[in-house]
Amino acid sequence: MAMIKAEKTPERSAPISESSVIGWLHKHLFSSAFNTLLTFVMLYIIYLTVSGVFSWGVLDATFVADNRRECYDNSLTGACWAGVIHWTNNIFYGRYPREEIWRINFGGLLLVLWMAPLWMSRVKGKVLVATTTVVFYPFLASYLFSGGDKGFFMQIMVAGAMTAFALNMANLLAGLFRSQGLNSFLIKALGQENASDKTQRNILLLLAGIVFGVAFFWQMGQTLQPIVWTKWGGLFLTLVISGVGIASALPGGIILALGRRSKLVIVRVLSIGFIEVFRSVPLITVLFMATTMFPLFMPEGFVLNKLVQVIIAVVLFNACYMAETVRAGLQAIPKGQYEGAHTIGLGYWRTMRLVIMPQALKYMIPNIVGSFIGLLKDTTLVSIIGLFDILGMLRSISKDTPWLGLHKEPLIFGAILFFIMCASMSKYSRHLEVKLSAGRTH
Repeated sequence: MAMIKAEKTPERSAPISESSVIGWLHKHLFSSAFNTLLTFVMLYIIYLTVSGVFSWGVLDATFVADNRRECYDNSLTGACWAGVIHWTNNIFYGRYPREEIWRINFGGLLLVLWMAPLWMSRVKGKVLVATTTVVFYPFLASYLFSGGDKGFFMQIMVAGAMTAFALNMANLLAGLFRSQGLNSFLIKALGQENASDKTQRNILLLLAGIVFGVAFFWQMGQTLQPIVWTKWGGLFLTLVISGVGIASALPGGIILALGRRSKLVIVRVLSIGFIEVFRSVPLITVLFMATTMFPLFMPEGFVLNKLVQVIIAVVLFNACYMAETVRAGLQAIPKGQYEGAHTIGLGYWRTMRLVIMPQALKYMIPNIVGSFIGLLKDTTLVSIIGLFDILGMLRSISKDTPWLGLHKEPLIFGAILFFIMCASMSKYSRHLEVKLSAGRTH
C-alpha cells in the first residue's frame, strides 16, 4: 500500500490580545517581588544609558564645523561629528585619487550584480556563478583598482572575467523571464533540442568563445590610469583584504582538512605540520613574518608589494583555522554515509563532492561564518605594519591639525560600521541555517 504524506497546512498566528501581553509581562518580568524590583532597576539603568548617549551623540552634538575648536564653541559636552564627516572620503577610500573613486564604486557594483543570482530562486547554475566569482572577479577588480599596463596573462583573465560576467547576466535574465538556464534557452532558441549532447556542448563552447574573443580584443585597447597600492586605504582596503581572505580561506581550509585526514602519510604529516604552525602563533606575528621574512625566500629579482604579502599571510592563517572547522564537520558525518556512497560506485572525490562535504559544511555554518567575522575584524591589525585600513584612517583623524585629539567619535563611528557588517553576516548565517535545516533530523 502506498503511503501518502499528509500535506501540512500553514498555521495562522493567533491575534495578540491584551490579556496575553499582560500574561507574558507577568511571567517574564513581574513574576515575583524580587523580579519586579530587578526589572525596574534594569529599566532605570537602560534609561540613564540611552538618554546620556542620545544627549551626547545627537542633542548636544556638532555636525557642521571647520575644526575642533568650533565644536567646543558650539558645545563642550556634545560629540564632534564634524571631523568624521570631514574625513568621510578618507574613511571609506583612503588616499585613493578622488577623480578615480568611481572605479571602486563600479567594482563594488559589479560584485553585487555578479552575485545577485545566488539569492534568486528562479536562476539556475548557482554553483557556476559562485565559481566564476571566486576565479575571475579578483583579476578584474585588481586591474580595475590598480590600472596600468596589462600583461598577456592579465589580459586573458580580464577578458575571461568580462565573458563570465556577460554570460552570468544573460543567465540571470533567462532565469527571471523564462525560468530556465542560459544553456537550455540558447539550445532551444537555435532549434538544437534534438541534437546530441556533444553537438549542443560544442555550440555552447563556440558561443562562449565568440564572446571571449570580442571581450579580449575590446579590452586590449583599454588602459586605466595606474594607481599605486600605497594609495589604497580605509574601508576599501579592509574589504579587499577580508574579501580575498574569505573567498580563499574556505577552499584552502577544505584542501588542508582533506589532507589532514588523508591516508597518505606524507600528505597527512605536511598538512598537520602546516596547520599547527600557523595556529600556534598570533596573526600579528604572521603579518610581521610575511612582510620581513617572506621576501628572503623568493628568487632574486622577484618582488611582491606589502599588500600582496599581507593578503597571502591572512589567507594562509585563516585557511588553517578553517581547516579545523571543516575537519570537525567531516568527523560529524556518520560512517554509513561513506559506506553508502561506495556501495553505489562513487569514488573518493565524487563521494566528498556529492555526499560528504555538503553535509559537513551545512553542519558547520555557524562556525564558518564565525571565522569569517573574526577574519573581518582581524584585518584591522594591518594598521600596525603600515597599511592605512579603516582603523588606520580613523586613528589619523586625531592627528590632523584641525581635529587634533579627536579620538572617541571616529572610533565609535568605526565600531558602528563593524557592527553593521558583522551583524549582517551573522543574520545571513542564521538564514542559511533555517533554509538548509542545519542540525535537524528528518
